[in-house]
Amino acid sequence: MKEMKFRNMADFEKYLYDFKIIFAYHSGKIENENISYHNTRDIFESGKVVGYTGDLRTLYEIENQKNCYEFLKPYILDKYEIDIDFIKKVHYQLTKGTYDEYRYNINEERPGAFKKHDYVTGVSEVGSRPEEVEDDLKELLDEINSPGLENHFLAGVYFHAVFEHIHPFADGNGRVGRTLMNYYFMIHDIAPTVIYNESKDSYYQALEEFDTKESLSPLLEFIRQQQEKTWLRFSSKRSRTLAYQIKREAAKSSHKNSSK
Repeated sequence: MKEMKFRNMADFEKYLYDFKIIFAYHSGKIENENISYHNTRDIFESGKVVGYTGDLRTLYEIENQKNCYEFLKPYILDKYEIDIDFIKKVHYQLTKGTYDEYRYNINEERPGAFKKHDYVTGVSEVGSRPEEVEDDLKELLDEINSPGLENHFLAGVYFHAVFEHIHPFADGNGRVGRTLMNYYFMIHDIAPTVIYNESKDSYYQALEEFDTKESLSPLLEFIRQQQEKTWLRFSSKRSRTLAYQIKREAAKSSHKNSSK
């Protein structure tokens, strides 16, 4: 388990500048295959995409990831404890403008509100009934916010597993669940993780193990591996960047000396 502490906003941006884009890309890609890395980076860095001809919902989903990141920053620095209202706000940030006509107009579902209808998911058809969602979430929050809790990495993974099992919203449960797991990690000084799109089959299988056998071990090990993979990649990238900068500066210095 990798630790990560943020002292201020500058610290936050220093550690998460690349992470926020990679996380947004992979978390979105798991649900929407039309999301591309380049469009994600363009929206995060310039706020626009040039020459895009695809479905506008895809761009809304990417922009929502960016807006949600900005929304969460002060809460993370303040170590705000997850509650029901906060979960709804995160869902709103991630799903506004993306509900399809069936959910929005026919079922009258709304971003930021718990589901009104019973949407089952997975081979085990999991999902709390609409009238049970809030009580089930409150019970889960009581568990992970317990003052005597020591293993917050395990608690964060457990939260994600149960949250997906409850399936509290009509849409966007995966994106919200992954975001909230990382949020919980960060307010407890644990490094967040990317769940890579290429690993989604293993991810779904681990969630299914929890749904069918109430076994958290597969998901716990999967998240541990993804976290290690995440920060190994970022560390390697920073090392390559530093090596390139050192080599470039050395070349400039050599050129100056040879010109004298």
